[in-house]
Amino acid sequence: MLVREPAVAGRFYPGTSGECRREIDAMRIPESAADLPERPVGGIVPHAGWVFSGATALRVLDAIRTRRTPATFVLFGATHSPIRRAAVFPSGGWETPLGLAEIDERLAGEFLALAGGLLRDDPMAHENEHSIEVQVPLIQHLFPGAKIVPIACPPSADAPEVGRLVGRAIQNLSADALCLGSTDLTHYGRMYGFTPKGTDAAAIRWVREENDRRMLDLMVRMDAGAIVAEASEHLNACGPGAVAATLAAAAEMGATEGRVVQYTTSFDVMREKMGRSEADAVVGYAGVLF
Repeated sequence: MLVREPAVAGRFYPGTSGECRREIDAMRIPESAADLPERPVGGIVPHAGWVFSGATALRVLDAIRTRRTPATFVLFGATHSPIRRAAVFPSGGWETPLGLAEIDERLAGEFLALAGGLLRDDPMAHENEHSIEVQVPLIQHLFPGAKIVPIACPPSADAPEVGRLVGRAIQNLSADALCLGSTDLTHYGRMYGFTPKGTDAAAIRWVREENDRRMLDLMVRMDAGAIVAEASEHLNACGPGAVAATLAAAAEMGATEGRVVQYTTSFDVMREKMGRSEADAVVGYAGVLF
């Protein structure tokens, strides 16, 4: 059986089952936002280390859990190493400290059968990528027994069509599946080579109120076709292909708008958890439901 071993356990999230479960339970915050979809079909979650963005991802997953318990999560991942086409991990499972998350091979096979060149069977594209991996233990803890279909999705013009293909396949099979895409937002600071507004407090406000807001507004409007170009021009998402695919899949499954569950930044997290009032870099994190 094809099994992907964890690449970032012990670094982006804890390396043992007990530590993972304790950290997940410590991060969880009771849901307070009632104005969310009654039966969500998709979502966006961030993928930094759990200490920074785990709580935001959990808010999305907890909101899903109170409304439905999908049998399968289709996971569109950002690609921090370049690949040409969206790549499916088609069979077997992903190992994490919480055990094996099984691949929904029936659904993965349907995606590949309908792909027409848009998707390829390529487990190696997932080998060292963390954007999907950091979500899997969260899903295992909240949705025991749920299967996954990981799809690495590069920032190409084809990304919305990949999402539409996935959404149609889910509808055609009447599959009990939800699509979850992963991205972080603006990476601002000298370490990222991106400081168009300087490095003071006004720059952090610009990240929150302008640059990240542009991307969030497109997510809420579910404008899949504009995502990749927006990220290319304004550097406000590292996983625009995953976002575009998720929006298109969710629209194919009947969603008409997105709702922001939570938005924060690494600066906010460091200030709250570590008492730091200065930051030489900031990254935005958003949780959205469709």
